[in-house]
Amino acid sequence: MLEVEEPSAQAAGDNSPVQRITELSSSPLHEVVKRQISEAIDLGAWPPGHVLPSEISLANTMGVAVGTVRRALLDLAAEGLLSRRRKTGTVVTGRTAHRGLRYFFKYFRLHRRDGSLVHSEARVLAVVREKANSVVQEKLGLDAGADVIRLERLRLVNAQPVMLDTFILAAERVPDFPLKNEDVPQLVYTYLVERYGIKISAVREELSAELASADDARLLGIQTPAAIMMIEEVAFDQSNVPTIVGVRRALTKDHVYINEVR
Repeated sequence: MLEVEEPSAQAAGDNSPVQRITELSSSPLHEVVKRQISEAIDLGAWPPGHVLPSEISLANTMGVAVGTVRRALLDLAAEGLLSRRRKTGTVVTGRTAHRGLRYFFKYFRLHRRDGSLVHSEARVLAVVREKANSVVQEKLGLDAGADVIRLERLRLVNAQPVMLDTFILAAERVPDFPLKNEDVPQLVYTYLVERYGIKISAVREELSAELASADDARLLGIQTPAAIMMIEEVAFDQSNVPTIVGVRRALTKDHVYINEVR
């Protein structure tokens, strides 16, 4: 039987893993609340058995109506992530939520070798607008001469580099995408949903092993020769339109790649 914490008068407080919602978003407000709460749970800030702050406390912390918080909590309970108990409160179940692929793009797919989730930081190396090459044109279904946005990032876990990311998007689909490193959002797929209404609903990936290049060695802090895992992907939106061409180059000495869809 799942043990739970005794109910208390805990408030979300200054150290809460959920924060006041100030960003403009095209997503419904309760979806933004759901995202913050589910990420706090997935990253271990609210572990299994934890009793969440009251609806009023969460609403005050996040700057939204109590009804908005209640709807988010009811949705997360229906997905299996939370349990609503009359005398105890809202409890983290410890179960995997019943979610579609649209949720998984938020989570870093390199995990510790014991399978536990790790939190990563994305450091932007470059973001540029350029002409699509023939390979990208074909994968994204673009006309010759079309512009794309190319984003290159270094992912770190506990300040140690573990993966290089490259994302390429059709520029016409993301007008005004940030072109300064410091303005690029950490969660690109979530930004696409909230800023442009583009929801990634499917990802096709190809995995292979390669020898690290000189750039790989420099950015990932390894000595050559060394093997890395390369993940080439095309992500499709809710209309099955190819939207992102991605390449990830990852170290697997201390991490494993997990792709799980339920």
